[in-house]
Amino acid sequence: MAEGKSIAVRFSNVSRHFGEVKAVDAVSLELFDGEFFSMLGPSGSGKTTCLRLIAGFEQPTGGVIELHGRNVVGIPPYERDVNTVFQDYALFPHMTVGDNVGYGLMIKRVPKKERQERVRDMLELVQLPGLGDRKPSQLSGGQRQRVALARALINHPGVLLLDEPLGALDLKLRQQMQIELKSLQQRLGITFVYVTHDQEEALTMSDRLAVFNQGKIEQLGTPAEVYERPQTEFVAGFVGISNIIRGAAAQKITGSGGAFSIRPEKIRICSPETPNTPELFSEEGVIRDVIYLGMHTRYLVELKDGGDLTVVEQNLQSTSMDVLAAKGRRVKLMWHKDFNRPIGGGA
Repeated sequence: MAEGKSIAVRFSNVSRHFGEVKAVDAVSLELFDGEFFSMLGPSGSGKTTCLRLIAGFEQPTGGVIELHGRNVVGIPPYERDVNTVFQDYALFPHMTVGDNVGYGLMIKRVPKKERQERVRDMLELVQLPGLGDRKPSQLSGGQRQRVALARALINHPGVLLLDEPLGALDLKLRQQMQIELKSLQQRLGITFVYVTHDQEEALTMSDRLAVFNQGKIEQLGTPAEVYERPQTEFVAGFVGISNIIRGAAAQKITGSGGAFSIRPEKIRICSPETPNTPELFSEEGVIRDVIYLGMHTRYLVELKDGGDLTVVEQNLQSTSMDVLAAKGRRVKLMWHKDFNRPIGGGA
């Protein structure tokens, strides 16, 4: 992806320390023009601090930050070609939607007629035509988030920063907005830098993502690379559900004591009499617990030789009564050898 792409944001050995706390610890990173890039990690992992460093709300303790080749260390936020969308929208409650969206243009003394035209165009872009005269309090949460997006985009920033912007929305609306955000970014071609702790958001929208942990990047890559080939135990456990197998259990299954991960959806539940085949690993066990989740079911299987594995299966034909009745059943778990992912890299 880097080939032929200009760099929108570059971190070179960037750190941000708060006393003894290393919120960001020697991070180097390149974000390309026109990509949707997500910073994913738990609370306190450093992702939001990185976003604030790009915005200029924080200054680095060390290292260099560049925006389109310009060193912006020490440059205030208003002199950077970026805008930020926050989780709480940060709209002016006493102003109309149109005035909120056009606020940045007003500060820049853009003539009123041009300002009104650009506000109207921007409201159409975010699917809020004709709502310019309303107050934010008259809108739903999803509509207010669109207003915040329109306000941030109207000045055509080189980079748009989004700090968990969907966190206050309910699940169905959040999923809808994920699709709309990605579509909007593709139409505009602006670099989006998206901070989230929600793995589904990052996997759904990102061209690439960085997984943060304790101020450092644990892994950087496309959603498929990060999900299918986790390089560390932290990434395997944080991005989706993963079974981590190590020590004696790993030795028995693979012939090697090196830790590996296997995703729950890659494992098939078979009857104990199912014959083994050379290309498949197999382990016998008993279904200890069953969690029915509508579209799919999660099974916790206690292995015959110790330990347990989580298995996820789609409910293609089963009912809730069928899957719940599986508790206590003896089974054989089977999965293709290619699906094992050695922790720390490898094939």
